[in-house]
Amino acid sequence: MRIIIKWLLSAVALLAVAYLYSGVQVASFGSALIAAAVIGLLNMVVRPVLVVLTLPVTVITLGLFLFVINALLFWAASGLLGGFHVNGFVAALIGSLLYSLLGLLIEAALGGLVPSRR
Repeated sequence: MRIIIKWLLSAVALLAVAYLYSGVQVASFGSALIAAAVIGLLNMVVRPVLVVLTLPVTVITLGLFLFVINALLFWAASGLLGGFHVNGFVAALIGSLLYSLLGLLIEAALGGLVPSRR
């Protein structure tokens, strides 16, 4: 149940990013649901591989290259889908930052950031 709620809230967050920033467009809530799922899958499957492959660059840039990886995955998701569009890399960078911040709020609301009591 928690996964479905997080997925729905992530789609709402994606719609919020499109509302807040004109560089990201989402056609409908259905498109946002699909885009949230694709972004989640890319972050789960592709992101760890990219992080390992770019580890030297990430270390040299003190972790700032992770923002580039997030932007590339956000942009890649828009390239795979029809109802989700990002206007270039800078828009992907800003959009992914906003989406990540909203994702942190979702995690906090769902209790993901609160440590479990024993």
